Amino acid sequence: MARIVIALGGNSLGNSANEQLSRAKLAAKSIVDLVVSGNQVVIGHGNGPQVGQIRLAFEELKQKNGHSLMPFPECTAMSQGYIGYHLQQAVDEELVNRGIKNLPVVTMLTQVVVDSQDVAFSNPTKPIGSYYDEETAKKLMLNSERVYKEDAGRGWRRVVASPKPIDIYEKISLKLLVENNQIVIACGGGGIPIAYSDGRYHGVDAVIDKDFAAAKMAELVDADIFIILTAVDHVFVNFGSKNQKALKNTTIEEMRHYIKEQQFAAGSMLPKVEAGIEFAQTKLGRKAVIASLDQASQAILNKSGTTITM
Repeated sequence: MARIVIALGGNSLGNSANEQLSRAKLAAKSIVDLVVSGNQVVIGHGNGPQVGQIRLAFEELKQKNGHSLMPFPECTAMSQGYIGYHLQQAVDEELVNRGIKNLPVVTMLTQVVVDSQDVAFSNPTKPIGSYYDEETAKKLMLNSERVYKEDAGRGWRRVVASPKPIDIYEKISLKLLVENNQIVIACGGGGIPIAYSDGRYHGVDAVIDKDFAAAKMAELVDADIFIILTAVDHVFVNFGSKNQKALKNTTIEEMRHYIKEQQFAAGSMLPKVEAGIEFAQTKLGRKAVIASLDQASQAILNKSGTTITM
């Protein structure tokens, strides 16, 4: 039996609550495939579109009715709750449909520790919320502190600080649940970002990349495999060109070489590759896999996806 941590992208869950619940049920099939094969699974997920929508709703309330603006940590907590609820419900239903009735599924509100001096706070890069064309994005930036940037050729999105995770505040509880064979959904949206100052931890205005947070979680729960589920079957070099090549079995050294060549788009495939490297280098024998959602079980068997090892 392998212990597997899955990082599920927020974009793959749709743009509305109804769409998200429907897509969560699709994700649950791939997740339960891994469970049925005898693996232990821990789930992390993104929240880029969702946390942006939550924050935007409060911004509009502030403009219309003078309500207080909801800070980003609280927005992330909200997204953890409702995305976790949908995933928990979908995974549990899929387990029951396959005759597995005594395997608990639990969503864990998770705080992730960051460094308040992280350089990310002076250079926002994490895309959140909806896509806009360039003209609309530039209008939204007028007389505003918001920053919008082009996101991997898909349109312009708002960007916020994305500091690296240092630790998981609830790691003792997390390990206890995992060691007791529960399916845990944790570090949702990269976790609620907190930093230590003035003798206590407090929330900070940022969104942690879910792949880095899930990699840290995989390390802390002593996972064997860290799998990042995305929209493509493999990582590619020379992507979009005549000579593009799918990477299948690679090493940390090879992937670092490709990063130096700027083969992977920032805000898209690059953080996935970097997070995979971070996990694979923590212990000999660990591997990171980047694959499409519907090929998750095949990727674990090395029949699909891109596998990164030491």
